[in-house]
Amino acid sequence: MRNSLLALCTAMIVAACGDSGSPGPDPTPTPTPGPTPTPLLCNGGSQLCGRAYDEVAYATTHNAYSNATDGFIGPNQEFAVPRQLSDGIRGLMLDAYILDGEVVQYHALADLGTYPLVSTLTEIREFLEANPREVVTIIFESYVDGDDIADVFAEAGLVEYAHAQSLEAPWPTLGEMIESGKRLVVFTDLDGGARDWYLPVWDFAFETPYSFSVPEDLSCEPNRGNPENSLFILNHFLTQTLGSPELAEQINFNPLLGSRIEECMLRNDRMANFVTVDFYNIGDTLVDVAALNE
Repeated sequence: MRNSLLALCTAMIVAACGDSGSPGPDPTPTPTPGPTPTPLLCNGGSQLCGRAYDEVAYATTHNAYSNATDGFIGPNQEFAVPRQLSDGIRGLMLDAYILDGEVVQYHALADLGTYPLVSTLTEIREFLEANPREVVTIIFESYVDGDDIADVFAEAGLVEYAHAQSLEAPWPTLGEMIESGKRLVVFTDLDGGARDWYLPVWDFAFETPYSFSVPEDLSCEPNRGNPENSLFILNHFLTQTLGSPELAEQINFNPLLGSRIEECMLRNDRMANFVTVDFYNIGDTLVDVAALNE
């Protein structure tokens, strides 16, 4: 009987304390994994943060200010600049003239519509303020002295965003530009160098021709600028006196658009940095530029 009680007590002790030959449950709780860090984006892609400015493609609007929203006759775009930027446009071609003592934008004839340059620059500043990881480019066709343009930039509060670039230095990466706060690149065909951030476009870039009236006219031959320059402006729009949605319909879709981008890149051995179109909302421009940046 005594032996039976001893055996029972031993069994109860083992059941309560566990088998010394088997490890008990680990009293240390398993840590719960934290959320996966969100990668930093540059112009919408984390892969672009480490790429130099001249290694990136930017969807670009020809005569960005000339749009139906702002009431232009025979416009080149449907939407105003804020919508363009919101939709993913990162290059803006702007014209600048003096009219009645004010710096304004219009295309060839003021009777077709005008828009104050300070208003467009203010819209760009507001976009940059609201989107701190985006880099934007302006390419001016200018008929205004650089000092006058600089005054308008100051009035719009945009100078602090303008990136100064020397010809001798390599372009910074998008990530570096974003960290520095200098996220606006400004090119001009007149008076470049009037400020260190007001860059002479044909010293840095070259382009295809731009006077195309039918799809068969499209060419990849170099036009203005030295083809040895690192930035490539691919003009891809048709003009028959004015642009139109009907003309954009003819060339803004793939396979024609994608094939021309590929052909011109191979012909010139350069990334198509500024794929420049009328009515960007028609066709595949944003899709094709995104593919270039993959």
